[in-house]
Amino acid sequence: MRRDLNPFLSNWDYDPTDICVRKIQGLDGRKKLQVRLDLGVMQMELNDRPDGTRPHGHFSLLEYYLDQLEAEQAQSGTDENFYLDREACLELSQEGLLFYHRYVCLMRLGDFEAVARDTAHNLALLDLVRAYAKNEQDREIFEHYRPYVLMIHTRARGEVCLQKGDHSGALNHIENGIDKIQTCMANSGIEADEEIEALSEWAEEIERDRPITLQQKLAQKLQKAIAEERYEQAARLRDKLISLEKNNL
Repeated sequence: MRRDLNPFLSNWDYDPTDICVRKIQGLDGRKKLQVRLDLGVMQMELNDRPDGTRPHGHFSLLEYYLDQLEAEQAQSGTDENFYLDREACLELSQEGLLFYHRYVCLMRLGDFEAVARDTAHNLALLDLVRAYAKNEQDREIFEHYRPYVLMIHTRARGEVCLQKGDHSGALNHIENGIDKIQTCMANSGIEADEEIEALSEWAEEIERDRPITLQQKLAQKLQKAIAEERYEQAARLRDKLISLEKNNL
């Protein structure tokens, strides 16, 4: 078995200014991600848990602990005896890091639906730790990441809308994302000005590039005609606008 990676790496240059990532099909027939690093390459599963493992026979540790929580509630009728100790939080932190590595690479590839999937996983992981971590310090550590994950999740869902030409949907996701980040700031005192600024600037960019409707074009022409005292033309434009509104065009 050849173990030297140089023949493999020599055909794929490392670029320190970019995330060098690609999708491949593995020998097992499953799709995978490969990331070129300065000292080698990292490979992840494209679906399921990034490292390909099934902790406790589950898709993820998050799923395992959610099942444990559900079992406790079914048995005792309450979740008072369920908690996450330091070891459980450490394991969940490591799993969150795996999903982080993958969604950053997926973002670079423009696979925004997969980014939304992985960030949703990490947000659910943060929710679980916030609700059930036994140690307050663990909660604080995990909550520190929430604004960033919310920002990337919002960006991914907005990009999916833009791919479908749904500018309004993208702007709605941005508005909701900013609201959630602001709520996070209010509840935990975490600074997240950079995340809010990034989403706000993106919303402005979408508004600038947003195709205008026929009604908007006519409205702009109407305002210009009135400003230039071309009242006959303004009257015709107003009639067209009224007709469009009646026909919901």
